[in-house]
Amino acid sequence: MKSPEMLKLASSILICLGAGFAGSLFTTSSIPTWYASIQKPSFNPPNWVFGPVWTTLFILMGISLFLVWRHGYADRQVKIALVLFAVQLVLNITWSFMFFGLRNPLAGLLEIAVLWISIVLTIVYFYNISRAAGLLLVPYILWVSFAAFLNFIIWRLNH
Repeated sequence: MKSPEMLKLASSILICLGAGFAGSLFTTSSIPTWYASIQKPSFNPPNWVFGPVWTTLFILMGISLFLVWRHGYADRQVKIALVLFAVQLVLNITWSFMFFGLRNPLAGLLEIAVLWISIVLTIVYFYNISRAAGLLLVPYILWVSFAAFLNFIIWRLNH
């Protein structure tokens, strides 16, 4: 891999990890306080699971982004795919703000539904450009699907 491509790969991963860090700004202070005090289902993972899972997912997202970004901007499909990726990344941060920052599971639930749709669209566009890029996002949609279900149950238990 040439130096410009290595820089794109590193940048792609750092962009995604940066989004994770941005989301954690809303999350970290709420976990030992608000989140600890609300009712959660028995299948709620322990808090220590979330950090490693999200870090892994953000790295996979970064690699996926790189695989599409390396195709350049000349292709209209690549442009659309990159915009969709940016939208879902912002929505990912927004979910953390809605659920943890505002401490509002209902707002989080509504927002995660939009996030889920944007991830599916991103996967479709990425897959059409690079199969590997699309497949690298499958663990992400699976985790967000679980998170959406968990969000729903938390809302119901605390409503």
